[in-house]
Amino acid sequence: MPHTVFTCNSCSIHHPALIIPHPAPSLKDITTIEMNPGFKEYLLQITKSSDCKELEVIQSLWSGYGRISRYELFGATVKTVVVKYIALNQSTEHLRGWKTHFGHLRKVKSYQVETAWYKDWSQHCTEECRIPAFIGSYAEDQDQWIVMEDLNSDFPRRKSELEMKEVRACLNWLANFHATFMGKEPVGLWEIGTYWHLRTRPDEWDRLEHAELKAKAEAIDQALNDCRYKTIVHGDAKLANFCFSECGDRVAAVDFQYVGGGCGMKDVAYFLGSCLSSQDYEKHQEALLAFYFSALKSALTSSNIKFEELELEWRRMYPFAHTDFTRFLLGWMPSHRKINGYGLRMMNSVLAVLE
Repeated sequence: MPHTVFTCNSCSIHHPALIIPHPAPSLKDITTIEMNPGFKEYLLQITKSSDCKELEVIQSLWSGYGRISRYELFGATVKTVVVKYIALNQSTEHLRGWKTHFGHLRKVKSYQVETAWYKDWSQHCTEECRIPAFIGSYAEDQDQWIVMEDLNSDFPRRKSELEMKEVRACLNWLANFHATFMGKEPVGLWEIGTYWHLRTRPDEWDRLEHAELKAKAEAIDQALNDCRYKTIVHGDAKLANFCFSECGDRVAAVDFQYVGGGCGMKDVAYFLGSCLSSQDYEKHQEALLAFYFSALKSALTSSNIKFEELELEWRRMYPFAHTDFTRFLLGWMPSHRKINGYGLRMMNSVLAVLE
């Protein structure tokens, strides 16, 4: 019997994954930038290396804010590290014409949050919610660097198509991540996580043409914020931000610029929307939600949480979480292919229950 394969229906609407698929770009295609002397000295010190070089540029950051590179280390116990270089004064125009001062401030805060995440929070993640290990961070004027473990040795694969086991591997990661941080106050992170949060996206709300959704956007946001059970959400848990083991049964996640407090359904709804077509979403949603909650329950066995109450609340919030992201998309890019019939029907069901 053939495997069920889901083709990713998303494109990069925010910022790309930390590590792009192999094959990597050839060295002759890389624009070399002279390494900052202060950062080089810091990198050699924290990795106990005799020398280092930028091996390859993995990805440019969204809107020209810097780049992510793989560095080769000489004389160190590890051969490579990944460095996220952030140049806050070098941003260019937004690819879709959305560059504003408000957006710039949001981006600046997102990098501050990501640094805080790696320094103060990332050590709590287990193998069941694997992330790149934090090695160090360095700042000089408007430039910042985050030095992380290179995940490619254990998680070398990136995916645009998923088998069911791989969808479940990502949901298992989310369940364990949410369980790990259940009830934690997001100190140093976004008070309310996700990059599409209503408070941080006034321009998209202003351009939203769906009158009823626009009028009820705050009520939808408030319902999610009023959840009794809250956790730390990844905030950008799309397929592109998961790295897969060779056989696809284990994953690690990257890109924590929008990590913060909230209902875990925001991550789950967003992830499933990033990798399922409208037909697959409708067909498999209930089974995949059941798998997620089973994994969440197993990960919470040592807590005193009344799981039945949590599941009841979060299942009720799932359509709200999906509708909340749809609100952002309809204001940001109404023609986006993530907007589909099943999602719009879910949105209409939410609008119908709100006064």
